[in-house]
Order: sequence, then C-alpha cells, then structure tokens
Amino acid sequence: MTQQTYRSSATRNGWAYGMTLFAGVWLTAVGLFQALEGISAIAKDTIYAKTPDYVFQFDVTTWGWIHLTIGVIALVVGVCLLLGQSWALVVGIIMATISALANFMYLPWYPLWALVIVALDIAVIWALSTEYSARR
Repeated sequence: MTQQTYRSSATRNGWAYGMTLFAGVWLTAVGLFQALEGISAIAKDTIYAKTPDYVFQFDVTTWGWIHLTIGVIALVVGVCLLLGQSWALVVGIIMATISALANFMYLPWYPLWALVIVALDIAVIWALSTEYSARR
C-alpha cells in the first residue's frame, strides 16, 4: 500500500512539474510574441488592416505600446515560472488573462494572429490553474 501511495504522489508531482514547465515556456513565448507584435505596431502602423467603426477606437501605435508592455511583463513572469518562483503562478494567470483580453480587443486589426495568442493564453491559464489547485 505504501508503494502504491508513493507512485501516485510521484505521478502527481511529475504532472505538476510538467504543467508548470509547459506554462512557463508558453507564457515566455506569448510574452515574446506580444512584445514583437507591439514593436511592429509602434515601428510602422500602416502594415495592419484597420476595420472601421469598431467599439475600441485606439490608434494602432497605442495598441503597440499596450502589447509591448504586456509582452515584457509576461516574458519576465514566464522566465520566473521556469526558475521556480511560486508567486509567478498567480501573476502568470493574471498576465495571461490580460493578454487574452487585449488580443480579443485587437481582433479587428489583426484577427488571425490575435486568435492564436488568445488560444495560447487559454492553454497557459489552464496549465497554471491546474498547477495552482494541485499545490493547494
């Protein structure tokens, strides 16, 4: 009975480590993608197709600064997750949520890329939430 308990505990710890590693890598990647998206929007805003009459009336350069800020913070949090910082679990969930919301609002300017980032953010939120509940 003791050996079986040990195996289930080791399996659970392996999954927890794997999910944290998954979330750290993807949050770092999403942060990098967000930062690159922001830099390209700041550098030259004419490469994006604008959709008129949308609820969120921001200039593309403004969106660039928003994405650059979110991307840099998400990149730092992702690296801290990979380094094993426990506070990064909660901050990572918050940053992935903010990133998903920002990209949802950015859909009219670059829809396919925004959907890819939202999907990656959802995967990060799932992995970090699973890991956070396992540690509680």
